[in-house]
Amino acid sequence: MQSATPHSVGWTLGQWQAAYRDATLSPAILFELLQQLQDEDPAWIVLATPVQLSERLTALAKQLAAVDGDLSRLPLYGVPFAIKDNIDAAGWPTSAACPAFAYPASADATVVARLQAAGAVLIGKTNLDQFATGLVGTRSPFGAVPNSFDAAYVSGGSSSGSASVVARGLVPFSLGTDTAGSGRVPAGFNNIVGLKPSRGWLSNKGLVPACRTLDCISVFALTVEDAERVADIAGGYDAADAYSRANPGSAPVAIGARPRLAIPDSLEFHGDSRNQAVFQQALERLRELGAELVPIDFTPFRQLAEQLYQGSWVAERTVAMAGMLENAAEAIDPVVRGIVEKGFGYSACDAYRAEYLRAELSRAINLALAGFDALVVPTSPTLRTLEEMAAEPVLFNSQFGTYTNFTNLADLSALALPAGLRDDGLPAGITLLAPAWHDHALASLGKRWQAALGLPLGATGRPLPPAATPVQAPGSVRVAVVGAHLTGMPLNFQLVTRNAVLVEQTLTSPTYRLYALPGSVPPKPGLARAAEGASIIVELWDIPLARFGEFVAEIPPPLGIGNLQLEDGRWVKGFICEPWALHSAEDITAFGGWRAFIASRTPA
Repeated sequence: MQSATPHSVGWTLGQWQAAYRDATLSPAILFELLQQLQDEDPAWIVLATPVQLSERLTALAKQLAAVDGDLSRLPLYGVPFAIKDNIDAAGWPTSAACPAFAYPASADATVVARLQAAGAVLIGKTNLDQFATGLVGTRSPFGAVPNSFDAAYVSGGSSSGSASVVARGLVPFSLGTDTAGSGRVPAGFNNIVGLKPSRGWLSNKGLVPACRTLDCISVFALTVEDAERVADIAGGYDAADAYSRANPGSAPVAIGARPRLAIPDSLEFHGDSRNQAVFQQALERLRELGAELVPIDFTPFRQLAEQLYQGSWVAERTVAMAGMLENAAEAIDPVVRGIVEKGFGYSACDAYRAEYLRAELSRAINLALAGFDALVVPTSPTLRTLEEMAAEPVLFNSQFGTYTNFTNLADLSALALPAGLRDDGLPAGITLLAPAWHDHALASLGKRWQAALGLPLGATGRPLPPAATPVQAPGSVRVAVVGAHLTGMPLNFQLVTRNAVLVEQTLTSPTYRLYALPGSVPPKPGLARAAEGASIIVELWDIPLARFGEFVAEIPPPLGIGNLQLEDGRWVKGFICEPWALHSAEDITAFGGWRAFIASRTPA
């Protein structure tokens, strides 16, 4: 199999953006990329035709003209991407890896439309376990997708093709789907990032359903930064999808420097000592990065995982495939058919009992995770060869789902991360899990993890590029605190209990004066802009957007929240003080910050 044009293999979004910004290439380079992808490659089901690509680039030129050539307004300008072939794109066939099911899509899936509105260019649709039923990457009439490190091993599924083309650097990102782990297992097997979003964040309009109540469109990328960026662009409430949800904006947007992480109290690797060794090394590395690791009872997670295929939940797949089962059952992969036909054996009463059990176990899981920043698990306990999978297609598939199958049933967010190479050179991964809408919080820790490991990108051999300048977490308000809300001070709990996260300690611009307000309980300072001022120490905290109003409501006069300028020129929200209260206040600017002033008043 040939790969993309040599210079673009393994490029991240930032590298594609820089090349266009510096005018070192134009989108016409994608014709060359398309030419290089024509060889037989089981990862692809269909590629763009030259005519399709030409039409898309014409539309892209109009998009650029509409924004007066401002590339910052088209964050994915000219970036090629791929989608799993159970997601619609207008003018493309959708097959779900079943030729007898294929139909021409008349409209783009919502996620595809949003990505293309940002300038992205769809280059192809990828192979999958048929009807997204499987975690192996072998259940397709278009052929098994091999592991990108060793073709004797499976790639993982069902989003096998989407993971493969990213791991080999053919595109910087792709879309998969995740119902039972299909957006995470292939990431772990191919040394890439798999972002499994909170259910309803990415619209499922235009997706062939597997389990409609559980399905999530997921993102594969070489870096956490890229996966998060793509999800932010593709995501958002969509009234056309009955299962779409609006982000309430109340969850943590980042994880602090000393994360508190849960780990299973008992681990099963099904005899795979190599995967076990990588996971143990990962735990040690997390400790080195400042994490506290606490074992928790994994029983409810395991029990819930078992429900997905061993109980009446499989009937939801039966419903999704009812037409094929009735009219063209012989066209369905025998293993897939054997799984979904089991749904006919369950009654409505069985379904309600299963839902009651799901709710109970989900509640137990979310209670178990309370007080933790995330749960850390192996992405998969084991990895198998194609030959082994052919011998035990159901058993080994089930093993792959040990640490994934419960996730959507429990309404969790998840981020699969590369964890290192086993002693045989094959990848293994870890996954971070947290309650719904903690996606950005997981990404913040994932970026630190990926930077600390510094693994090559996917199977490309390219080094991890330098981290981008940190930006404010989406869905948050950055607040500068100067006094009683500082870390360890009496009112800091008002931030912490609202899931705010400390970003950094820094300084204001040298245009402020600091005062000790008389009679305030607990003691508080007042900060005011002045013609002759100094730089004052502040802490920056990111507070979830929906909790900001609660926080501001507790601020008593004469204090308030306004705009505050930092030493580096940034403006953030921060504490300010009404001028009338400063006439009787003590000027403590010379201390440079509230801590030093308090220390000067504290007996040795």
